[in-house]
Amino acid sequence: MTDTAVTVNGERRALTGTPAHTTALDWLRDRGLSGSKEGCAEGECGACAMLLATPSENGGTAWTPVNACLVPVYALDGQEIVTAEGLGSPEALHPVQEKLAEAGGSQCGYCTPGFACSMAGEYYREDRAPASGGEGHEEGCPAHDAEHGPNGFDLHALSGNLCRCTGYRPIRDAAYTLGSPAAEDPLQQRLAEPAPEPVATAAEVDGARFIRPSTLAEALRMLRDEPDALLVAGSTDWGVEVNIRGRRAPLVVAIEQLPELRTLDVHDDAIEIGAALPLTEIERRLAGRVPLLAQLFPQFASRLIRNRGTIGGNLGTGSPIGDTPPALLALDARVVLASADGEREVPLSEYFTGYRQSVRARDELIRAVRIPLPLARVTAFHKIAKRRFDDISSVAVGFALDIEDGVVTGARIGLGGVAATPLRATATEQALIGQPWNIATVRTASEILRGEGTPMSDHRASSEYRSLMLGTALLKLYSATVIESKEVSA
Repeated sequence: MTDTAVTVNGERRALTGTPAHTTALDWLRDRGLSGSKEGCAEGECGACAMLLATPSENGGTAWTPVNACLVPVYALDGQEIVTAEGLGSPEALHPVQEKLAEAGGSQCGYCTPGFACSMAGEYYREDRAPASGGEGHEEGCPAHDAEHGPNGFDLHALSGNLCRCTGYRPIRDAAYTLGSPAAEDPLQQRLAEPAPEPVATAAEVDGARFIRPSTLAEALRMLRDEPDALLVAGSTDWGVEVNIRGRRAPLVVAIEQLPELRTLDVHDDAIEIGAALPLTEIERRLAGRVPLLAQLFPQFASRLIRNRGTIGGNLGTGSPIGDTPPALLALDARVVLASADGEREVPLSEYFTGYRQSVRARDELIRAVRIPLPLARVTAFHKIAKRRFDDISSVAVGFALDIEDGVVTGARIGLGGVAATPLRATATEQALIGQPWNIATVRTASEILRGEGTPMSDHRASSEYRSLMLGTALLKLYSATVIESKEVSA
């Protein structure tokens, strides 16, 4: 075993002897850092949130909140984290902790350390800036919308944190009164230095191994030579399997730090997104360049999950209710599969073959996703779920239409949650192409869309409800285009 260690609250701590499946949360609590709590063990409550030092755009560091319950602790080898204990102490509270106390933002206190870490991540966000004044706001309060404070605090930073005491208002009030970090703040000063570089890791305890290859070529050779190898990137799915289902793997191969899988390149004819680039980073780098994905990202789980989750992982699990497949199907995306023998490119519409099954061979991994350019002119992502944010979809629909002179010249519709696999609504697409974009066409096509797939009933929705939602999705899109057209005309 190589020398493995994590820097926790400024102190280097060895991982030697830790079982390979151990999560960062369990490891921290075993070492007396019990501020992080286990609430759900699925990444839905944020009670376990911690701060991870990640590279910033300017070559420095950003404090990124992540769920400690999902991250394998060996994935933190050579990395640096801060827990609630590292923010401040009872004698010297951190500004976030101080504001939470002043506002009464802690009731039973169980969720508070996680909230503090997520708030601290937003507190130190480099581009957070106070809102400018304007009309239509409360007296004495700078202009801001319902989801951003006058101090520039983005309330979505707390979307993955659950307070079971329903104490959200004082928590929000605390967040909105935070000022800017002081120049002498050690965590603020740390941001000027580079984040830790990824390190190759090889740990074996009681026959189970955790390996982080140093290159993609090494990972592909391992995937070819080791039949038991399990690829893990953000671990937002595998972490749940470990915690809830007690799954164990004889060999985990971590690939989320491989630079070859963390690229985002915009070419004349396509946008290529690395499979292991976190969703938060994709959203930042695209900056609205792909409107359909810009609609998708805020609805994909929570910020805590998006800080680790990846497109490659979302496609690799093959889940029929993943959020990215419907959008990527509508974008006519292609999947780049890599093995030790080379690469091949597969249309996403041909990638899924059955429930959690795909054309990807055992010795292949998803290297990237390619989105062809130019993009369709009319796009939308509709997600039907019981909660507005941080929920699994009952039905998800991605639309990409080309409409020229009032006629539909191209149509791609991706569906999720209505069959054993994500799929294209090809019959509906054909019913739209060549037809005028009007209410008569839309009503006819909506009836066809309602019959696409083979929706089933489960605890999230009945099959009848899912079909009904499909039938209304196209009508909703049409209404939005009519409203937009009137606004442009005005």
